[in-house]
Amino acid sequence: MKYKLKQKQNQRITRITESTLVVGADIAKKIHVARAVDFRGIELGKDCVFHNDRDGLRKLAAWMKELGQAHGKTDIVFGIEPTGHYWFPLAAFLQEQDIQVVVVNPHHVNKTKELEDNSQTKSDYKDAKVIADLIRNGKYSEPKLPTREYAELRILMNLREKVSASLSQVKGRIGNWFDRFFPEYTGIFKDWEGKASLMTMRAFPLPADIVAMGATDVLAHWKTDVKRGVGIKQAEQLFAAASASIGLTEGTVAARIELSTLLGQFDLFNAQLEAIMAKVMQILQSIPGATQMLTVPGVGAVTVAGFLAEVGDLNKYDHGQQIIRLAGLNLKENKFGQAKRQDGD
Repeated sequence: MKYKLKQKQNQRITRITESTLVVGADIAKKIHVARAVDFRGIELGKDCVFHNDRDGLRKLAAWMKELGQAHGKTDIVFGIEPTGHYWFPLAAFLQEQDIQVVVVNPHHVNKTKELEDNSQTKSDYKDAKVIADLIRNGKYSEPKLPTREYAELRILMNLREKVSASLSQVKGRIGNWFDRFFPEYTGIFKDWEGKASLMTMRAFPLPADIVAMGATDVLAHWKTDVKRGVGIKQAEQLFAAASASIGLTEGTVAARIELSTLLGQFDLFNAQLEAIMAKVMQILQSIPGATQMLTVPGVGAVTVAGFLAEVGDLNKYDHGQQIIRLAGLNLKENKFGQAKRQDGD
């Protein structure tokens, strides 16, 4: 079956009928604004200003139901502009109330708001009406909010991304430390994250410490935990580099504290990543098809988990093309005169 976007667009338009109450809301951190229209775009009732708490959400739900009863609307479609994360609790609350939640493209809101009053001015009150008009014209999509293990997976993968970013920052700061106090170090240890290197950084980080120890004692320290891969030749190279180092020699007490702190953060973030991925692997084992995905050459746990965290349950899609469009990888067509060309978005 060939998936056609036009058919989906028609379905969205016909979804809005005479019995549908279309509500658009501008979402903020603390106070939201909602406005309602019918299928022709006629505004119904007054706007609803509600707070981002349980009382506010109950006020919104009561306002929509009362407005629907007053105008003979038996169906409610509630839409927002997903420009932040503040709408997640609101969407979950409305879904519990059996109210359909849809989203509109923020770019579409920005481009069409001038049609409302022939002005590019922006306000919560105006944006709520623009969102409602986009919905009644079928310019919306239905978000697939993750549930159960998919919700767990999305949170964990988002957390992993943040922890990975923090780890990268710490690695950059450690590199900065070497540039100041021991520039020659990375010439001896190409990968300073190796076990022998980390032992050196913790036991005798500064060039003066290595010179005081001597190559033989440095090697002896390595051998307490590293049995292979290091020898006297590398220890002598490190000693020679330390003896001729141009690194700073002032502020060495603070320098040791700085490096110790950075290494502590390095260990912490690595441990957090390990714990996160252990939980991710446990969740993947409970998702149908995930184990088979992991057998694909070149596809690892991070790729599979990231994919499932974003798309959710694959059984909720009618066609693979929907996932491709969700990722923004659908083809676009440029046609002018007799020429016709397709390029990837």
